[in-house]
Amino acid sequence: MKIIETVEELAAIYGGGLSEASVAKVTNHLTPLYRQMIEASPFVALATVGPEGLDCSPRGDIGGVVRIVDEKTLHLPDWRGNNRVDSLSNIVRDPRLALMFLVPGSNTTMRINGRGVVSDDESLLESFEMDGRHPRTVVVITVDEVYFQCARALMRSQIWNPETFADPASLPTPGMMLKAAAGDFDYETYDREWAGRAAKTMW
Repeated sequence: MKIIETVEELAAIYGGGLSEASVAKVTNHLTPLYRQMIEASPFVALATVGPEGLDCSPRGDIGGVVRIVDEKTLHLPDWRGNNRVDSLSNIVRDPRLALMFLVPGSNTTMRINGRGVVSDDESLLESFEMDGRHPRTVVVITVDEVYFQCARALMRSQIWNPETFADPASLPTPGMMLKAAAGDFDYETYDREWAGRAAKTMW
């Protein structure tokens, strides 16, 4: 298999010229319309980097996945999960991060590259109260650059087209995948109890 090893080789394949739009769309702050798109997003993929390598974690929330503080600052609460804290462990050692926001029904995604810190400030945590609970930490994000992504990937994937949705019954369950990975595991009990357990620990 032929491997491309230099930027020059890539340039020979893809060409060196960028379209005007691909450059003009990049800003170092949230414009009003960029803010509108991000406020409409209930889901973001959070990418971080640390000594052990890279991590990409899904984050979702009702009514908007992040809180926009100002044109350069976002707050991302860390709600209940699996307690691996891979993303947070990366951020406290290397502040660089990237975000990709999805807006259901829209083929336009929003991207942010920036830096983060992890805060457990009591008043900040209390400001995110949900069902009487608070996140244990909040990632405070400083925006370095923000732009919208070309819609072709989502258009090709037909991600919002119900006719292309997978039938859950045709896919392995979380319990099945755990059993395959761990060996001796009671996957039937895990799957049976999962929905009720998740409902009690959503926030």
